[in-house]
Amino acid sequence: MENGNHTSDFILLGLFNQTGAHLFLFVMMLTIVFNSLLGNALMIFLIHQDRCLHTSMYFLLSQLSLMDMMLVFTIVPKMAADYLIGNKFISLVGCELQIFLFLTLGGGECLLLAAMSYDRYVAVRHPLRYPILMSWQLCLRMILGSWFLGAADGLMQAAATLSFPFCKSCEIDHFFCEAPTLLRLACADTSVFEYAMYICCVLMLLVPISLILTSYSLILAAVLHMQSTEARKKAFATCSSHLAVVGLFYGAAIFIYMRPKSYRSANHDKIVSAFYTIITPALNPLIYSLRNNEVKDALWKSMRQCSALIHE
Repeated sequence: MENGNHTSDFILLGLFNQTGAHLFLFVMMLTIVFNSLLGNALMIFLIHQDRCLHTSMYFLLSQLSLMDMMLVFTIVPKMAADYLIGNKFISLVGCELQIFLFLTLGGGECLLLAAMSYDRYVAVRHPLRYPILMSWQLCLRMILGSWFLGAADGLMQAAATLSFPFCKSCEIDHFFCEAPTLLRLACADTSVFEYAMYICCVLMLLVPISLILTSYSLILAAVLHMQSTEARKKAFATCSSHLAVVGLFYGAAIFIYMRPKSYRSANHDKIVSAFYTIITPALNPLIYSLRNNEVKDALWKSMRQCSALIHE
């Protein structure tokens, strides 16, 4: 393409090559995605059906599952179709929509994880005041705030990224349209926008993770004062599992969006992006929910009800 020309189509080079080893990895990825969708859909169903799970904590978890499912649907179907059919073109509008949805869901999930850490802090440190401090009104505000701020961030970054002229090549060395990767194709000065994007990342990544680490530090301090060894072990296991998922999600996002431009590598970006678009959504229902006894009870109850209906 000539310098300064806008393009109407991009080419996504994808994550996998047409080799036997990459075909195996592709099948593995689809298996992980299927389990992710199944686990998150099951969580939403159980939380909706079982009255015992109609609490603020599980309502937040259901929103996390919804965001994870939408994130997978934003990225994986197009990537799978590109690999199987070989048509790797994506339109300018499609690319803009993908950036918007990805940043909306990613940013919303960052804020939602912070809200969930506050919920756990209140439950552990102030159990008697939990219904007051974590009211349904506050829970709803947290959820709406996560969606709204995520959408605002996605809209601004998508509009700004696609406003640049792209030149020399329309090939995106990635498996989906991601703002930092797309900026490499711009033939205009993007330094001002990159600085603005850095500020957005501080607000959407570093502020929530600071709140999360503060909440879990206070939780762990409370756990250390527990008299019961069994309760202490359970709380430590829960906190460490949650922090592992948070670390994976935030670490990958910070690596992509807050790393200096000179240190960026297309291959590294693709691998790291796969973690928080494919792996993390599969881990969330396992770590946050399906290991929970209340969720297990709800699952067994639903299975017994289904069995009773079948035998009628």
